[in-house]
Amino acid sequence: MLEPTALDTQLTAQQDDRLRVLIVGAGIAGLTLARLLRIDGLHPVVVDRAPDSSHPGYMLALMPLVDRALDDLGVHEEYRRASTPLDRFTFHGHRGPVLRSDPLGEVLLPYGEYRGIDRGALVEVLTTGGIPVAFGTTVAAVHRSGDASRVAFADREGRAVGEGVFDLVVGADGVHSRMRRLLPVGTVGTVDTGWSGWVAWADDHGDSSSAEELWGNGFFLGVYPVPGRVGVILCRPDDDPDLTTVIAEVRRAAHGIGPRLAGALDALERTGDPYLWRLDDARSERWVVPGAVLLGDAAAGFLPTAGIGAGMAIESAWMLARMMRGADPSSLPARLAEWERLEKPRVESAQSNSRTLAKMMFRRGVAVAWMRETAVRMMSIRAALKPILALVAEQPDPTAAVIRAR
Repeated sequence: MLEPTALDTQLTAQQDDRLRVLIVGAGIAGLTLARLLRIDGLHPVVVDRAPDSSHPGYMLALMPLVDRALDDLGVHEEYRRASTPLDRFTFHGHRGPVLRSDPLGEVLLPYGEYRGIDRGALVEVLTTGGIPVAFGTTVAAVHRSGDASRVAFADREGRAVGEGVFDLVVGADGVHSRMRRLLPVGTVGTVDTGWSGWVAWADDHGDSSSAEELWGNGFFLGVYPVPGRVGVILCRPDDDPDLTTVIAEVRRAAHGIGPRLAGALDALERTGDPYLWRLDDARSERWVVPGAVLLGDAAAGFLPTAGIGAGMAIESAWMLARMMRGADPSSLPARLAEWERLEKPRVESAQSNSRTLAKMMFRRGVAVAWMRETAVRMMSIRAALKPILALVAEQPDPTAAVIRAR
């Protein structure tokens, strides 16, 4: 549970901690780190620019990458109850017919389960036991002095609301991170697909353990199950017209899509003003600077094309928390450097895979659509998942990493 808590109250609670930690951003990565640090006896200060937690987001698909983090959090069973297995992935061609349906769960089974969960339910799972958060609070400035960082806080209107001194500042404030501008993290590479996606919820009219995607000519439609419903995303180029017109074009172009995808389009229409998600990403040159780190989407924000961004954020937060276990201000820098050395290439590899998929998915033209479908028919599911399977199978050992950092 997220517990709205005043900044001053949080600062007082951590004054005797061996490490004074600030986490900026109460998203998936920030909350995972905060809960793990609290389990280890610390009281990290958590702030978030949002006024409250009223819009938790939409659907997520989580690979077995998250299992060790959930075990350490003691919430694996809660997670399974709040999620649904994703056993199959079904691909439709640009005119609507099914191209193939693959046993995704079976391929991943040697490593664990692939599951769908809505973001709000995941936040509840990750915050079991409670996480204090100062909502409506942001960072105005970070000043490094000696071995500590003095942070000035402000409200959403920019008015000063206090200061704190920290041994570690964690920027976990998302793909459009403000913390990246306050910390000397070097250049930030981005991919702007030129596309956006409308997102909504719909009733499920199909196999509740199967995700489905339709890769159209100038549009993309996906449905992804969570318990009791599906998350829907309809993507199109930014220069395309309004939602109603795009839905009509999809219905004309894709015949015989079946009740599930048709119901997804109906749900988007009924929503009236669904959330519009700009499809771009970000990659920071550096994750670790003196006294601070970037985490999750602030370090490497993902396009939604590989279904692995949230899982990598949880893994990175888990690795960071495990490597901070027992650290003090003098031992922390070496551990952070080792964490970046291990985790950054893994995350960037997954991010590169999502960028490659985006080049296939977000392209126009009938010839392109036919070529894409030929590739989808010919490639086995194991070959398509090879980069992801390698990441799942080769998770680093944080205990060994701490020993190397000594």
